[in-house]
Amino acid sequence: MLSPDEAADLIEAIAARQDKAAFATLFRHYAPRVKAFLMRGGSDAETAQEVAQEALIMVWRKAASFDRGKAAASTWIYTIARNKRIDLARRTNRPAIDTEDWLTVFAPEAEDADKSVLAGQTYRRVEELLGSLSADQLLVIRKAFFEDKTHTAIAEELGLPLGTVKSRIRLALGRLREALEKDEP
Repeated sequence: MLSPDEAADLIEAIAARQDKAAFATLFRHYAPRVKAFLMRGGSDAETAQEVAQEALIMVWRKAASFDRGKAAASTWIYTIARNKRIDLARRTNRPAIDTEDWLTVFAPEAEDADKSVLAGQTYRRVEELLGSLSADQLLVIRKAFFEDKTHTAIAEELGLPLGTVKSRIRLALGRLREALEKDEP
């Protein structure tokens, strides 16, 4: 298991000296995790494997653009993977995930009845909390998370400044996180 600092150090080693050993360590750690992330997002195993490899190759190529002050290494890597998945979906003209179907895509596998019940309760609670957001916040959340649109694409589509879109998403996620944390025992 890599700590956030270790992962960031590896990316910086790749950027500074094209360290193949650092990349191999990073690849071994993140390749299966990125593949699983993509499969939870609706990709089949073969596509997820292909996109994960493309994403990690992009990590090699773009390592110099990584800034640990702006994002954790894992966030940066998963964002690259997400963008690669979006690019592939656009190339193949796959329809966006229907908002009503999001739970089936992102629901955890039912390992036992307790986890299944908890997932259902969490789904209902998140559904309630989404309903409590302002119309503006709900709109950008739906576009970002259910339609897989980038912040820039949302801003262009809605005719809003990029900063406004980012602020609405940040505020909405903050409200959701705060409400869910209050629910925890």
